Amino acid sequence: MYIYNVTTNIEDTAHGEWLHWMKTVHIPQVLSTGKFLSAKMTKVLVEEESGGHTYSVQYTVPDKETLDRYYEEDASRLREDAMKLFAGKLVSFRTELEVVDEFFVHRNTATHQLFTYGTLQEKEVQMGVFSRVLGGSDDTLHHHRISNDKVAGLYPTIEPTGDSKDHIKGKVYTITEEELKKADFYEGEAYKREVVVLSSGKKAWVYLAR
Repeated sequence: MYIYNVTTNIEDTAHGEWLHWMKTVHIPQVLSTGKFLSAKMTKVLVEEESGGHTYSVQYTVPDKETLDRYYEEDASRLREDAMKLFAGKLVSFRTELEVVDEFFVHRNTATHQLFTYGTLQEKEVQMGVFSRVLGGSDDTLHHHRISNDKVAGLYPTIEPTGDSKDHIKGKVYTITEEELKKADFYEGEAYKREVVVLSSGKKAWVYLAR
């Protein structure tokens, strides 16, 4: 996994406008390219001699090839938008970081079971959504099947059939309340979350198309 880091110093006179634009326009546009898993915006707590405010935005990307495609297909256009709006008022530099390893404090606060059958089983996606790789186990959901209709024409979903012959194999993970909220945000408004009973007897949340 890689991190694409963009550090920007913005002048006081444009600070408020730029910050609002970054949160509501630019960062959502970068994520909408489909190249990145997540974005984190931080403020640098060191006063610059030249004045202004300094921020760092870190975009997580699964591999170098995907980041290179962002440079080729999207970066120039998105940078031009910033320069048109804030020409002469900001200075930015960019850094590529490769994630070598990650370490987390383990806490016994998990309270939910989540059954997955799609992209949430991918380690890169889990890192982007939960900032950790989940430990799960194989399980099966009966009386459901993969739907022929995909969300946005791309993403799989499932549908109940009532037929005992229909079943879906997947993974069940134990996650925290906060992580469940992150999963809701990742799945978006196109999906709804419902409780199902798995073949193991576990009650778990699963995402279905609305």
